[in-house]
Amino acid sequence: MKAMTIKPGVSKIGAVHWERRLFDSLIPLPDGTSYNAYLIEGKDKIALLDTVDPMTSDVLIEQLKDVEKIDYIIAHHAEQDHSGCIPLVLEKYKEAKVICTPKAKTYLMDLLLIPEDKFITVEDGETLDLGGKTLKFIHAPWVHWPETMFTYLVEDKILFTCDFLGSHLATSELYATDECKVYEAAKRYYAEIMMPFRNFIEKDLEKIKDLDIDIIAPSHGPVYNNPKFILDAYNEWVYAKPKNIVVIPYATMHGSVKKMVEYLQTALVAKGVIVKPFDLSVTDIGELAMALVDAATIVIGTPTVLTGAHPMVVYATYLANALKPKTKFVSIIGSYNWGSRAQDQLSQMITNLKVEVISPVFIKGFPKEEDFKALDKLAEEIVKKHEEAGIL
Repeated sequence: MKAMTIKPGVSKIGAVHWERRLFDSLIPLPDGTSYNAYLIEGKDKIALLDTVDPMTSDVLIEQLKDVEKIDYIIAHHAEQDHSGCIPLVLEKYKEAKVICTPKAKTYLMDLLLIPEDKFITVEDGETLDLGGKTLKFIHAPWVHWPETMFTYLVEDKILFTCDFLGSHLATSELYATDECKVYEAAKRYYAEIMMPFRNFIEKDLEKIKDLDIDIIAPSHGPVYNNPKFILDAYNEWVYAKPKNIVVIPYATMHGSVKKMVEYLQTALVAKGVIVKPFDLSVTDIGELAMALVDAATIVIGTPTVLTGAHPMVVYATYLANALKPKTKFVSIIGSYNWGSRAQDQLSQMITNLKVEVISPVFIKGFPKEEDFKALDKLAEEIVKKHEEAGIL
């Protein structure tokens, strides 16, 4: 991958990881990803903004082969997909200093064993003049670690946001030209990584709203030469109230729960509710996370396994609780034979969600006529709640 010029003296470098399919041994990457680094050349000094994941270190070093000096390495975030090659760059450019927040300094020393004398820490709003290129550092804690920051290149009106506003998307294009594709990838990225920190993101959107921004350059995915596109998307995901959507993550072993889900889905759709069921045995967990961004209601469906909820349902419930979507209502449906504590187990796992719990429907064996009536009642209650919330 060769350097791509964004503006005179500003280049995007880094690596495209086309074949990567899992991040943090957790997050599916159906479209691969990229690790974006940026080179800013002022009249007096040169700064490298972030590095790449160590798995692609050879790509970065090759891109830097004709760069005679780097004065500063700007570390926006200590996670290794951005910071992991800082030691290699310091080895090549022995006079370079690492610029970061005070918290990031501690993290980078711990994670990468960088000597303390290699650091310069910056406060919120502090600037650095490279010679005709002024960098303004903006602290952005908890997006999505406590040490993160952005960099605003004043003269060129470029905001470098690291993980914020990014997308796990491998592409050879510099800019986000296929906005439909980028929107989906960015929403998946928001859902999986940023949504738990929605309250902090509100503050950061407010913090940058008065900046004169021509370009947003994140550390994953394409660059935005239409900043309004991604900022409008984030404002929708963060601020808008939930939509008239019911998400049903479920597992089924012998068909009872599947039958319940199908019946409830039919009853809700007939009443004007959008339903998104997810059979957890085949679900891309990122697709579920994206659905949670907009859902007003979650209905968790589980059979009973050794008196508890199905392990896949436990995982999905744990995930929903960790992601903290804007969901307003939750219910549980399921089945058992000789005994179950699944309802209590799952109820205790959603303490992060500020939701109203709608009475569960838990049945014995395969659903019967009275069980279908109970599901009809649940559908009616969900519709009523959506109407009262002004979303139906």
